[in-house]
Amino acid sequence: MSERSVRRVAVVAVAAAAAAAVGFGGEDGSTAEANDLPPATAEVTRQTLVDAETVDGELGYDAETALTSRADGTVTWLAGTGATVRRGGTLYRLDDERVVLLYGTMPAYRELRSGLEGADVKQFERNLRALGYDGFTVDDEYTSATADAVRDWQEDLGLPETGRVEPGRIAYAAGPVRVDALGAAVGDVVRSGASMLTVTGTARVVSVTLDVDDQRLARKGATVRVTTPDGEDVGGKITKVESVVEESDAPDAEPETKIEVTVAVDKPAAVAGYDQASVDVHFTASERKDVLTVPVAALLALAEGGYGLEIIQGSTSRIVAVEAGLFADGRVEVTGEGLAEGTTVGMPS
Repeated sequence: MSERSVRRVAVVAVAAAAAAAVGFGGEDGSTAEANDLPPATAEVTRQTLVDAETVDGELGYDAETALTSRADGTVTWLAGTGATVRRGGTLYRLDDERVVLLYGTMPAYRELRSGLEGADVKQFERNLRALGYDGFTVDDEYTSATADAVRDWQEDLGLPETGRVEPGRIAYAAGPVRVDALGAAVGDVVRSGASMLTVTGTARVVSVTLDVDDQRLARKGATVRVTTPDGEDVGGKITKVESVVEESDAPDAEPETKIEVTVAVDKPAAVAGYDQASVDVHFTASERKDVLTVPVAALLALAEGGYGLEIIQGSTSRIVAVEAGLFADGRVEVTGEGLAEGTTVGMPS
């Protein structure tokens, strides 16, 4: 009669959930004699286990942003699709007057003029100083000195020299932008709030959509490898991970949650020749170096819980409780009493 009862079955469910299973508990490592040997055996090996996966990605640009007009007027010029606009550059013209790109995170929401204070004033003054205008202090106060510098700026732009900044004459973005699409055409008469341009950042990024079951792959800051269409491997880093809900076109179908991952490429020159293209993204979720491993199918489900291995010694065998660690490529990391590289274990039918 054995000291430890055991169901001599392969842990098929564990194999199916292998990618997510880490650190299952074994027990005290006690053993039991067994007279009926398994139909096949395998060896305990020492190796590096890597939980990795390759997923299709799409090379493109950073997140899209829609720029809307903050004034009424007739569109007389628009930056072209694919154009890059930097600080101080013209995005479009209304009534033949420039609407200028500045850098910042706070949108223009009011007219700036002498006597006003606030974070939006400081943000604007930083841009004015970066464009080469001086004679004022960069702070949260819009003074007469600021107004004088604004008049110089307006003169250079060919705008009326009012010393005031209307929200409809500037637009803010975090940095340089690339025009992705046009929302209006030259000659259109637009109202405040009308879509003018869709812009992106200028950095090349890779977008990947993962199933929720693969969420372990997506850790912000983790490194990945990207294979370009011409076969070059370049490094990358995950910069953004967010959950999105996708509605289904099928009637009565439940919405599906997906994981959207953004990857910044370490070597932009390697992807500079592509506008949009499919790439392979190689994720590594976990890695365990120099560990003992067995085939997942060698695991036994112990009746009292946890997992075990059947150790084969000549014409006899014994059951050893083990702890299962990382699962990868059909193998599992194991630790337990009496386990060593080269140990023979049973493979249940």
